Amino acid sequence: MDQDNQALMEELYGSTFREIKEGEIVRGTIVASNDKEVVVDIGFKSEGFISIEEFRSLDTIELGREIDVLVESVEDEDGHLVLSHAKAEKLKGWMKLGDSINEGDIVDGTVLKQVKGGFIVDVEGIEAFLPMSLSAFKGVPPQDIIANKFSFQIAKMNKLRRNLILSRREVVQKERETMRDKLWAELDKGQKRRGAVKGITDFGAFIDLGGVDGLLHITDMSWTRINHPSEIVNVGDKIDVLILDFDKENSKVSLGLKQIIDNPWADIYDKYPTGAQIKGNVVNVMPYGVFVEIEKGIEGLLHSSEITWQKKLVNPQEMFNVGDEVHVQVINVDKDSKRISLSMKQLERNPWLEAEAKYPVNIQVTGKVRGFTDYGAFVELDSGLEGMIHISDMSWTKKINHPQDVLEKGQEVKVVVLALDPENRKINLGLKQLIENPWPEIAKKYPVGTEVEAEVVLNSNFGVFVKLEEDVEALVYSSEIEKEKAAALKPGDKMKVKVIKIDIEQMKIGVSAKT
Repeated sequence: MDQDNQALMEELYGSTFREIKEGEIVRGTIVASNDKEVVVDIGFKSEGFISIEEFRSLDTIELGREIDVLVESVEDEDGHLVLSHAKAEKLKGWMKLGDSINEGDIVDGTVLKQVKGGFIVDVEGIEAFLPMSLSAFKGVPPQDIIANKFSFQIAKMNKLRRNLILSRREVVQKERETMRDKLWAELDKGQKRRGAVKGITDFGAFIDLGGVDGLLHITDMSWTRINHPSEIVNVGDKIDVLILDFDKENSKVSLGLKQIIDNPWADIYDKYPTGAQIKGNVVNVMPYGVFVEIEKGIEGLLHSSEITWQKKLVNPQEMFNVGDEVHVQVINVDKDSKRISLSMKQLERNPWLEAEAKYPVNIQVTGKVRGFTDYGAFVELDSGLEGMIHISDMSWTKKINHPQDVLEKGQEVKVVVLALDPENRKINLGLKQLIENPWPEIAKKYPVGTEVEAEVVLNSNFGVFVKLEEDVEALVYSSEIEKEKAAALKPGDKMKVKVIKIDIEQMKIGVSAKT
């Protein structure tokens, strides 16, 4: 455009176009927009363009709306007017706040977003930086931070560079101190307070009451028996607690949780008198017994000795599972110790009361082998009672090393009742007594001086056991055999022996290898 045309244009539009300078804030009107840009008319010869990203909300982009903009360039490389809405807002904020705030002042701001190393906070139009290390937001969910308003302290401020750094940590500390002072002034015994579980130990949980921590001891958590505080509370839980006691001077507060509800043990003797038959659910199974919850907050112990009338101790862990419903009878209540003793066997008639009449000595009965010890076998009789066959009552003549050499678990066996003691719940049974004692006949067959060929059964450090015939064994004493010869013997070897002693009462035959 030549100078004449330029002059003509200025003459025609001079009264319409305004004079603008780069770096100044002017008022403009939104005249158009698309997905990328917003077009603003500021009364200049050309319209300006602003990136749509500078607007925090698309709802604020309305045709005809007036906004403040910063003139960044009157004419860029493409001849366009370059404007900025965001920088105008920021500059306005600094113009407003720059002279009124200083480092250390407290300001309110809204957290806009999280960025690397911290957060961006809007403080009256100024975007300030909140370092993560100064945020005091550790453990706080993002939804409780972003778009929410908080108070901050100005940690660092550079007005020339328009740089503002905030801290939340000092504000939180002051808030806690204020809350702590207020809480100590309001605290009273018996008061109900809401708090958050801050930490858990083996002996209890620490509760943040809002600036003051209190201890909720494990014994004050529940009227029922618990093994660990984590069974009742978790870190972060919000719970109501009762102030049991406090010591401001030493900053100690004792809290109670179970005290909020009525003590279920208060009228325990009326609710569960001795002899009462009740139902409950198994809540814990131990080697010594079963804990049964009979109502919320009340548990009783079903000891292993109260499960069955059998003399043999049972293993509750093999009989019960948590959640099982059981029918029991109350046999003792101790309110002070908060203990209730329960029984299952008391619900049944005591079979030992009739045992003497049902199992007289010498009667033959049938039972089932239920278990073993090194010294005998347990046999269950048809009444459910158990008797024991001692290893010495299994054979008249044979040396039994272990009961399982003679019997098998689950085997039905006929036995003889040898003795009965109902008071101590004992029945002694015999297997060998089913046949006549053969020892008088054995004594006649093997008188002293008889020489026979025997088979080695066992070589021990005190002698050699030999078999004279099936089920008839004798002992070659160590003094009756040469040491070198004895050392070489093994089961199955044959050797000549002479009977030197026979004892019918002790059911023993002594022989010598010195023939």
